[in-house]
Amino acid sequence: TLFLNDNQLSGEIPPELGDLSNLLWLRLNDNQLSGEIPPELGSLANLRILRLSGNQLSGEIPPELGSLSSLGWLYLSDNQLSGEIPPELGGLANLSLLFLDNNQLIGEIPPEWDALVLRLQSMNLDGNRLSGCISDLLRDFVSELYINIPVCAPANHPGDTDALIALHNSWGKPDLENWLSRESIGEWQGVSIGANGRVVALILGDAGLSGEIPPELGGLSKLKDLLLSGNQLSGEIPPELGGLSNLGWLYLSNNQLSGCIPSGLEDVPNNDFSDTGLPFCG
Repeated sequence: TLFLNDNQLSGEIPPELGDLSNLLWLRLNDNQLSGEIPPELGSLANLRILRLSGNQLSGEIPPELGSLSSLGWLYLSDNQLSGEIPPELGGLANLSLLFLDNNQLIGEIPPEWDALVLRLQSMNLDGNRLSGCISDLLRDFVSELYINIPVCAPANHPGDTDALIALHNSWGKPDLENWLSRESIGEWQGVSIGANGRVVALILGDAGLSGEIPPELGGLSKLKDLLLSGNQLSGEIPPELGGLSNLGWLYLSNNQLSGCIPSGLEDVPNNDFSDTGLPFCG
């Protein structure tokens, strides 16, 4: 261990400290050290605690610190560090305390930090100039972050996105606003998503749709409202729709559907098969 904290040390941190291969704790906090953090500190494979806070350190945080696989505590607060947060810090598997507050850091919180939520006990990024938003996986940790950064909109659910793409292709690629764009699927015409990013409503009545209803629609397992009435949809209703256990509203009238109504859909509280003339299956 090397404790030189709470002195009046000045100048730069010697890069030769990176040669102390057995070092477990390094405390240089609350001095008058300046210059950049030596990337050589990333060679301290056994280091568990690194405290450099309360100095006048400048420059960017070295990405080499992401190699400190044993590191549990990282204190870099109250310096003049600038640049973006290195995504490599997100790979510190044993990190539990992280303090980068009161610096001049910019940019977004890297998505590579998502896994930190599983390990961190405390984190402070206050007093920087960070932008963007906190990723969805850090949502439950936001109360620990003393920063005014909004929570990102929930990420698109891959399975739900695939189901919507299958719908679009089966319906003759209709002119629907924002569909297949890089916008969140919650911005696509007629699509609503819940707090968890899952599709909860598909409202596309009188939208000029044609073609068949693809079985992939049954993959929208959180779907509550489905309104496809007033289109030119044909073919049979996929039996997969009978597995949509959360459906509360289902409107398929005024189309050209054939076959029978799959088992399970008769239990939807609000359904409208009034003019389909279709019997229930089996």
